[in-house]
Parts: sequence; structure tokens; C-alpha cells
Amino acid sequence: MSNKPLTYKEAGVDIDAGNELVERIKPLVRRTRRPEVLAGIGGFGGLFALPPGRYREPVLVSGTDGVGTKLMLAQHLNRHDTIGIDLVAMCVNDILAQGAEPLFFLDYFACGKLDPGVARDVIAGIADGCVQAGAALVGGETAEMPDMYADGDYDLAGFTVGAVERAELIDGSSIAAGDALIGIASSGPHSNGYSLIRKILDRAGESAIDGEPADSRLLAPTRIYVKSILTLLRAVRIKGLAHITGGGLTDNVPRIFHAELDAEIDTSTWQQGAVFDWLAEHGNVATDEMRRTFNCGVGMVAAVDDNKVEDAIQILRDQGENAWRIGRVVAGSRKTRYV
Repeated sequence: MSNKPLTYKEAGVDIDAGNELVERIKPLVRRTRRPEVLAGIGGFGGLFALPPGRYREPVLVSGTDGVGTKLMLAQHLNRHDTIGIDLVAMCVNDILAQGAEPLFFLDYFACGKLDPGVARDVIAGIADGCVQAGAALVGGETAEMPDMYADGDYDLAGFTVGAVERAELIDGSSIAAGDALIGIASSGPHSNGYSLIRKILDRAGESAIDGEPADSRLLAPTRIYVKSILTLLRAVRIKGLAHITGGGLTDNVPRIFHAELDAEIDTSTWQQGAVFDWLAEHGNVATDEMRRTFNCGVGMVAAVDDNKVEDAIQILRDQGENAWRIGRVVAGSRKTRYV
């Protein structure tokens, strides 16, 4: 047995690389700062003070998520600057579904061997996502774990906290038969279904979607709906809001119902788009499977009074969203019907 002194670096963990990363990301974090943030990164906890008088009866809404095996596509393409947007989007869109404004965000970045350049690109994407969502990036954790992850591999998790007035919480309890359903377009598969997508890519080989390499097109980041939905909430009462993630329209829309209701979705009201057409064709994926695996072009569904639907659609379009009446709420058994 050798008595040679060992170091943490020889065991695979480079503290200096971690410190270098902190210095690289400080300017990125400053871009996301809100007045309520009391300290920069580097402490043991992120500090955020709710401003006095802003809320009467605030409810804090929290969310956590990752981006699944879309990470493997980013690593395969060696493109790391947008996967952080996906991470933020998956978290903030979830709490937005209950009417919450995202206040702050934290990330967890785990890898086998820390590459400060790659990690900086990932966190730059996280900062971009936070700017889009209006959330402050108040901290995070970088974990270098040799033997747990192979060199070049990394994993991500995100955490967000938002706030909403108790009286303005979106809980779906007032949704009734006759209410209108509004679809808000997605930017692609977002961050769901990538285990199937990667198998389809393997089958398709060198293939293109609208003249762009398919794998590159499928890396498009998840759309963040925060600012447009918060603008809509100031003008129109949203009774229910579904974030269309894993489970697609089939499983996610009924989650907002508290009574025996169905979502009646008119599939003739939109075209799912070239990406989803490509996936269905090259994977020979059945229609029902598509609708339960992917968002099929619809990233959010909002339930509103029927007499408010046109106003709501116009506000969303003014905010840059592609929105349309996608269907209606009918009596049923908490399912999605397609017509």
C-alpha cells in the first residue's frame, strides 16, 4: 500500500475549477437581480425579502423540475447555452399555472468532472431563462462527483418560489361546463418525451426538419409564458391553467378540473407543426400516443368565461403569443375528448 499523500484534486474534485466557475457566473447572476434580493451569490443561502405592502395575503408557490434526457441531446451536440432556459421554463411555467409570479430561482448542476466553460454556458442559459421569467437567480449548487458521472456528462435540477395573492390563486374550482379553452402555442416538444425522441432520431439517421438538422431543431428551448400570462391576469380572470408537459393534452388538461367535467378539444383549430409531423412519421407514432407523450404544439391551455375568450386571445397575441380557441369545457368524467 502506497503512503503517498492524496489530495481532493487527485480524487477527481477540483476546488479551484469550482471557484473559477463562481467568478465566471457572477456577471450572469447580476443580470437577473431584483430589488428584493439582499445578497449576491457566494453565501450559504439566498436572501429575498418580500416588499412591505406589496401583498395583502401572499401564498408562496414552489416548484422543482429537471429537463430529462433532453440533456443527452445537448451533450451530444455540444450545445449547452439553451438547456438552462429549459430548466427555468419547466419550473416557472408550473407555478404560473396557479397564478404565481416567479420571484427567485436556484439550480443544481452535477457532473463527473467540472468543465468551467461548459458549466458557464449552462448557467448563462439559466440566467437567460430567469430574465425571461423575471425571476432572480439567487444561488445554486455545483457538485463534482467523479465515478458517479462520466466525464462530459452532467445533470440539472431547478427550484423556484413564486407568490400570488390568496384571492387570486388559480385553482380550477370555478371552472364550469360552457367555459372556453384557449390554446397557447409551444416552441416545440419543450422538455418532454425525449427518451422517445432520441430513439426516433436514431431510427431516422441524418434527417432534416424544414431544412434544419433534426437534432438541432429538437433542441429548441422551452417557451416561458410568465410575462404574457401575468399581463393577461391583470385584465381577464383565468379560471384554470394547464401546463402541457409529460402526459400531453390528454392527461394535463383534466388536472385543472375539480368537478365531473371534460375538456373537449377541437383538433381542427391548429396544425401541430413540422417537428411533431416529423416525429409521428419517422417514429410511426400513433395519434393517441403523440397526444399523450408530446404537447403537439400547445404549451399552455387556459380556461376562461366564454364571453371573455376573444379579449383573452387578443391580449395574448399582443404579448407575442400564438393563441386561439382550442375547445370548451363540457360535462363528463375528468377526461380529454378530441373532436
